[in-house]
Amino acid sequence: MTFKGGVSGNPHGNRHRTRHLLNQEFMQALLLHFRQHGKKAIEKVARNQPAAYLKILALLVPREMQTEHTNRIKQMTDEEIEQAIEAIQTMLAARAGEAAKVIEGTAEPAALPAPNGQSSEAALEPAPLPKSKHKPNRPMLEADNAVGPRERTRKSPPGG
Repeated sequence: MTFKGGVSGNPHGNRHRTRHLLNQEFMQALLLHFRQHGKKAIEKVARNQPAAYLKILALLVPREMQTEHTNRIKQMTDEEIEQAIEAIQTMLAARAGEAAKVIEGTAEPAALPAPNGQSSEAALEPAPLPKSKHKPNRPMLEADNAVGPRERTRKSPPGG
């Protein structure tokens, strides 16, 4: 299917596109005219027709929205209030259930084998501090780890 030269597939054109182009060109021409003569025209209308000038100003200012305050709870029946309370309690319970994820069970003591064949009661007692010239690192001595405390050795000074 080919079209005749100079004829598009839609001989009536795109109405929406045409309207858009017309609006765009009109607004551009209006803007150019306003830039050249707008200030003088506003001054002339304000001077010669003050009512029209004020009407234009009033149309530019947005209208105030009227809001009415109604107390919806006072208009509710006792049944509606009870249903609302139940719905709120259900939502709060669902929220609390989501937030608190509890794992139920009992804790069982797990004992590791005592180091050096000690009894479990003796292993729980703090180890006696070894005698040395240096102040011991107490947290490291009492730390419960698989390696146990390590004796610190002093390095000899270089060249000595």
